[in-house]
Amino acid sequence: MLISIDEKAAKWFTNEFEINTVRMFPQYSGFGEKHKGFSLAFSAEAPSNVGFTKEINGINFYVEGNDVWFFEDTETCLSFNDDINEIQITFKETMAIN
Repeated sequence: MLISIDEKAAKWFTNEFEINTVRMFPQYSGFGEKHKGFSLAFSAEAPSNVGFTKEINGINFYVEGNDVWFFEDTETCLSFNDDINEIQITFKETMAIN
């Protein structure tokens, strides 16, 4: 599991939500690029059972332990798209190392 967040994307979270803790989780939505029926969602809440955490520019991004399955064998990239002035999420499959 690898999650990359560029500095512009981190700043977007600060500007839009004025938060310093972001939970990343799969949300059932009927569509999705990585797992059919699920998309990546965000919420501002305190962690209870952290499975992964990453700090960027003073913002703590985390995934709860029961949501790690969504991110396994994948590089999840959050970047800021200047053309649409929004966050862009891409998934790249990674090779599992045994």
